[in-house]
Amino acid sequence: MTHSRPIALLVGLLFVATIAAQPKEPPKGPKLPDGVTADRDIAYGSHERQKLDVYTPKGDGPFPLVLWVHGGGWEGGSKDSGGPVVQMVGRGYVVASTNYRLSKHAPFPAQIHDVKGAVRYLRSNAKRYKIDPDRIGVAGASAGGHLVALLGTSGDVKELEGEVGPKDVSSRVSCVIDYFGPTALLKLSPPGAKDNPVTRLLGGPTGEKKELAEKANPITFASKDDPPFLIVHGDKDPLVPLSQSELLHEALRKAGVNSTLKVVPGAGHGQGIFTPELAKEYVEFLDRHLRK
Repeated sequence: MTHSRPIALLVGLLFVATIAAQPKEPPKGPKLPDGVTADRDIAYGSHERQKLDVYTPKGDGPFPLVLWVHGGGWEGGSKDSGGPVVQMVGRGYVVASTNYRLSKHAPFPAQIHDVKGAVRYLRSNAKRYKIDPDRIGVAGASAGGHLVALLGTSGDVKELEGEVGPKDVSSRVSCVIDYFGPTALLKLSPPGAKDNPVTRLLGGPTGEKKELAEKANPITFASKDDPPFLIVHGDKDPLVPLSQSELLHEALRKAGVNSTLKVVPGAGHGQGIFTPELAKEYVEFLDRHLRK
């Protein structure tokens, strides 16, 4: 981000750009390898947005799980594509993709409550979907990257667990892939800004919602027991500055967490990120932390 571009404009464009960055797939879901079982629109809560899809490979399992969390400025987007990680179903992974309540339905922390509820649902139904409940990874882009990063650092934060999904089941995960997700919302949205994706997420300007913005920041909860992170961000991202991921990476490393920041030269907000070359890196990351 250049200093001449107003931060308020940057945030105001976040929704449009994240929608444009979503992988384009047919409405009925991604093309899958032969033998894969697709269970779609599984309810993990009572709200219309509390639904997820599960893709299970052929075989007896149990298999490691990767959960995809879509982007869209916390106010749009869909689970339907399965995201770039859907290809992992062909490598012997269960892949799940979840929706969550958008900011128009409820302000933060509803979104992290839903993602945690989805993890708890999948863990509690591990046998049904041939999942190894001790090998669960998560990945997400933009707003989804923010949510998976927060999921990764807040596994021990009871106030963010919520009441969605099964109770007395852990929402902890084994690894996190954060694609260009926002982190420090107080830096992303000016205190007086009244109408942008961040203020709609928080239910008001950051100047009035400072405490809530800090709770929405994955950096706030970084601790040495957090899972390994792979953070991917373009150095030409005009909407979510690279500095957002740099701050998270530095905080994780300072806390003693295994964190890797992959800066992609010339890449924008999603553009130039989901390439075959970079896919090799996230496949290796998932295999390293989820394979026995």
